[in-house]
Amino acid sequence: MMRLNVDLDIAYATDSGKLRPHNEDSVAISTEYGLAILADGMGGYNAGEVASGMATAVLKNDLEADLARWHKELYRGRGEKLTALLQARIARANSAIYQASQSQPQYAGMGTTLVMGIFRGETVTLAHIGDSRAYRLRGEVWQQLTRDHSLLQEQLDAGLITPEQARQSHNKNLVTRALGIDSAVIPDIQQMQTEAGDIYLFCSDGLSDMVPEEVIIETIQGLGMNLAATAQQLVQAANDYGGRDNVSVVLVKIQPHSTASFNLFSRFFNWLK
Repeated sequence: MMRLNVDLDIAYATDSGKLRPHNEDSVAISTEYGLAILADGMGGYNAGEVASGMATAVLKNDLEADLARWHKELYRGRGEKLTALLQARIARANSAIYQASQSQPQYAGMGTTLVMGIFRGETVTLAHIGDSRAYRLRGEVWQQLTRDHSLLQEQLDAGLITPEQARQSHNKNLVTRALGIDSAVIPDIQQMQTEAGDIYLFCSDGLSDMVPEEVIIETIQGLGMNLAATAQQLVQAANDYGGRDNVSVVLVKIQPHSTASFNLFSRFFNWLK
């Protein structure tokens, strides 16, 4: 197996929070293939947990097999093939959840948000559906990389409410797009360059709705050398601020390439030519 050229540290943490009896978030990661996948389920009793678990399992299994089989073609495709592949795999996960919800009454109406990244070479390909988010800390610059598919975001975009009103709103959980609710879904997919030292945060709204952004930034800046401790501290912060929802985080740090790994990649890239 050829590990796609990227040196990553990945850590995650997930918790049911203080009020929810079940954790309907699900996380799947693969350092070997540069995958980070997070889903926040919704539905009836246990159904959200089923939807998010299906999403992460289907996507991880399919994409690991794809990346192992087609690494050469994906590099040659300059990202277009990877985007098309990701669209197809998300469609398959959507269909699996939708069919389960249609055929089994206890799962009727279940669905899940999705936010994920595929890190390869010097790029990351991000995909998201719903209001789970991806952020990046690059040096001192903090940036939200995804835009929520939510009623609240639509109201903000239309100028109907202010950012302060949005922070105080009780409609934060009304998503306008989710995986598994309809027979088809359109994910937002984007590709961008990575830099050594970048830290990417993928999170459910149990973090972004509960913890002030400045606290999230300070936590990552203060503990970012230890991703596992940082992930646990972010989850703890969500619970300290009330823990009204399940909370999950995945942290991915881009490490500088060693000379050996750089030379290995150079030989591999020249072989592809």
